[in-house]
Amino acid sequence: MSRAVVFDAYGGPEVLRVAEVPEPVPGPGRIRVRVRAAGVNPIDAKVRGGRLAGRFPVAFPQTLGNEFAGVVDQLGPGVTELPLGAEVFGFTSMAAQADHVVVGVDQVTARPADLPWATAAALSAVGQTAYHALRILAPVRGETLLVHAAAGGVGTVAVQLARALGVTVIGTASEGNHDYLRSLGAIPVAYGPGLTERVRGLAPGGVDAALDCVGGDAVRVSLDLVADRRRIGTVADETAAERYGVQRVRYDRSAATLAELARLHGTGGLVLPIARTFPLDAVAAAHREIETGHVRGKLVLLLTDGSA
Repeated sequence: MSRAVVFDAYGGPEVLRVAEVPEPVPGPGRIRVRVRAAGVNPIDAKVRGGRLAGRFPVAFPQTLGNEFAGVVDQLGPGVTELPLGAEVFGFTSMAAQADHVVVGVDQVTARPADLPWATAAALSAVGQTAYHALRILAPVRGETLLVHAAAGGVGTVAVQLARALGVTVIGTASEGNHDYLRSLGAIPVAYGPGLTERVRGLAPGGVDAALDCVGGDAVRVSLDLVADRRRIGTVADETAAERYGVQRVRYDRSAATLAELARLHGTGGLVLPIARTFPLDAVAAAHREIETGHVRGKLVLLLTDGSA
């Protein structure tokens, strides 16, 4: 048997439990990974709470988790690309928070030795979202990008990728995260009433593009600051995207993108702080923390006693 995080009905974090489930077996062209660490993301809490019921149909008891890092422990028929024992990280859909996950060989990439397990597990969702957001918004050297919730996981990566392009980044965050944003190369600004005026004061030449990673008033503020609404993107507010005609940031997950993010980490061009780790049976506590909306970086579930 294998363990997996499941929930039997929509509700708060208390509906989560760790269940004994049959060990999955990989089919042709697929591999099984013994998970060492799995990322926790806001979408996990939204699915669990039923807020995405129309977009993410579930079958109770429903599993969770979209990103993981671990060791290949079974190969399906015909798999020759990876050996048993390969250390990998990758992505799936609502299945990663478990002892084992079965995925296609095109859903993983090799974990470099200098990429910690927890960071590898946390990199896929926020890293690929930020990577794709910058491709959509296309900021270039000399322009100014506004990132809402810049201290969160997507914001953290987006700031660094934009700075590497020579883009000036203004990032919204609570006062306690301002030094952190400065360390990433962003100009911090407090969110809340008066944000539009504060950003204008920091960007006398104007704001060329904006990325919303939090929802709420972020899109409305961005509309006040960015002339071309096609250069406003949101990863958090689909309703606002439809209402105002701004970009709804979706991303094409790929092993190639993950490998590029790992390369950037290895060269020092990308850091992703792990705010806190939890054992698998403390998944409810992780959900409570992610729902505060004030996590700097990422939360990760650790499934082994090995180094994170």
